[in-house]
Amino acid sequence: MLRPALIALAAALLLPAAMATSGAAGAAAPAPAKVLRLSFPGSENGFDPAQVSDTVSAALVGSLYDSPLTYDFLARPMKLKPRTAAALPEINADHTHFVFRIRPGQYFVDDPAFKGQKRELTAEDYVYSIKRYYDPATRSPTLFHYVNAGLVGLSELRAKAIADKTPFPYDTEVAGARTLDRYTFELRTSRPAPRLPYVLATPALSGAVAREIVHGNPARAMEHPVGTGPFRLVDWKRRSRIVMERNPLHDAVYDETPAAGDRAGQAIAERFRGRRLPMIDRVEFAIIEEAQPRWLAFLNGELDLVPVPPEFATQAAPGGVLAPNLARQGIALHVSPVPQTWYTYFGMEDPVVGGYEPHRVALRRAIALAYNVPREIELVRKGQTMPAQSVLPPLVSGFDAKLKTEMGDFDPVRAKALLDLYGYADRDGDGWREQPDGSALTLEFTTESSQLHRALQEVWQKSLRDIGIRVAFRTGTWQENIKSSRAGKLQMWGTGWAGALPDGGYFLDVLYGPNKGQANHARFDLPAFNALYERQRLLPDGPEREALIQQALRLSVAYMPIKATGHVIGQWVSQPKVQGYVAHPFIREYWRYLDVDPASALH
Repeated sequence: MLRPALIALAAALLLPAAMATSGAAGAAAPAPAKVLRLSFPGSENGFDPAQVSDTVSAALVGSLYDSPLTYDFLARPMKLKPRTAAALPEINADHTHFVFRIRPGQYFVDDPAFKGQKRELTAEDYVYSIKRYYDPATRSPTLFHYVNAGLVGLSELRAKAIADKTPFPYDTEVAGARTLDRYTFELRTSRPAPRLPYVLATPALSGAVAREIVHGNPARAMEHPVGTGPFRLVDWKRRSRIVMERNPLHDAVYDETPAAGDRAGQAIAERFRGRRLPMIDRVEFAIIEEAQPRWLAFLNGELDLVPVPPEFATQAAPGGVLAPNLARQGIALHVSPVPQTWYTYFGMEDPVVGGYEPHRVALRRAIALAYNVPREIELVRKGQTMPAQSVLPPLVSGFDAKLKTEMGDFDPVRAKALLDLYGYADRDGDGWREQPDGSALTLEFTTESSQLHRALQEVWQKSLRDIGIRVAFRTGTWQENIKSSRAGKLQMWGTGWAGALPDGGYFLDVLYGPNKGQANHARFDLPAFNALYERQRLLPDGPEREALIQQALRLSVAYMPIKATGHVIGQWVSQPKVQGYVAHPFIREYWRYLDVDPASALH
């Protein structure tokens, strides 16, 4: 079969003869569609900004919906810029009043709900969309972002709807989120919220949803996305394939500003400046959970850009340098730290590993000391992570590269001594420890079924066997596990937390007591930690806030509700056709800034 570019070439060679015959200029052959083929290692949950929290769904949401703000794709350090807003928000000195003005002339993709009319994006769409996070019917797992900011009056509306068992009163005006005119809305908070603009720069936290689409049925928004974003959904096979095409109504242009010393970024900016976004016509996502078929699909040219699976890191980039066989094909390697932390949590309400009594704290700390993190990094992650000293990763406020804590220690001898001291002993001589009261001690570790997770199981099993603790593994899909986790039903689960914002406080969210059932899967609820969290969130970034963050981190290490194992060092490889890629830590829908050269795909 002839490739599209060859067909176009053949048509061009025949064109002069055709013109001579007809005596009229013929139409040029259409350029081949620019298609980008990507994959995710996990499945999507849906497409509603207010209902998703996993990184896959959040990335897809960023393609379909627009937040008022975004980040400059090339700027380092991170820099906010308008997305649908006409300018950055007006903010008062106390960081309690934010005014956003939306550019006129932006439209939702066509939908029958709009009855044949072009539906313009207005300020009311953002007010409605923010209120949806508070609606009990939405069951938003990311509501804590707004609750923590203290939007005036909205938590009270939510509490009343719950108490009265009535629908959420969307039409009740509150000071926390209200429109001032067709294109202007304001947010008011009861306390300083200096990082609230980051929330308004994240489509999965503030993407505008049209009220007509939801019609009081949140499930519809999960399955029927209608937004103003750069793409629109055209095909979806759940947990298998997602296809998006360029939204012809989207009006953004490439206008990114790299640092003066960033020569590669400067070249990209000059090449694409002023081009309409997105530059590609179509993006196709395949859900490929196992690393081997995903890597083979890239090597066979079926995928255009992939994160290097840890299992194949030494083949792709031995010693961090692109393998010669890949370099000869024009494949490019991209390396960058990622604000993401792998961790295993202990269910703090679990009768075996939970609680705040000294012997329970000792058990968690012993397990953390016994876990062989160096083995995980070398054999499972293949060097693509750096050891974690706390839950905070690089690239967020409060991260201290010089920090050293027990979180980063591997010391099975000390682990055994701690267990002995607090009565976790082998009383019957079978080689396995019992609890201090003499009852059996068997941990239940929840995991998934991929090759990566099976390798992690082996590390955990050997680590715990070496200190005389039994462990049983419970395998489920990621979607099943996160549902059980939010309900507080899991004893231990190995998962991760990826930064949506350049804010260290976002990682403290996983340990803040009121976030139980949302970010706080461990259900850790320590008053001293909560007080530090609440103090730091009121402060602007700076030494005073960072000191509070460090105090909170020390408490998290002392009580060990989670064992942070590593921070991600990202490696991606791209085919020669991919142009303009750079790793941005907080823009998940990076493909809206890329171009492809179909001709370069010809071999």
